[in-house]
Amino acid sequence: MAEEVTLQTPGNMWKVMVKPGDSVKAGDTLFIMEVMKMEVPHEAAADGVVKAVHVNEGDEGLDAGMLAVVIE
Repeated sequence: MAEEVTLQTPGNMWKVMVKPGDSVKAGDTLFIMEVMKMEVPHEAAADGVVKAVHVNEGDEGLDAGMLAVVIE
């Protein structure tokens, strides 16, 4: 079953740490957002392989709830 990682808060994408095909473990940082001048990391909840990345470094004005990464 795929895990869909969504944005928890609105903000800007500062750094994307994964790409499709990457293996990740639970707790690995997938991407870091800039929210109110603070860095907010988003982590994988489970082990798997990154299927898709829907965000890019430098994206601005992203909304909470947006699909960011899919892990299978």
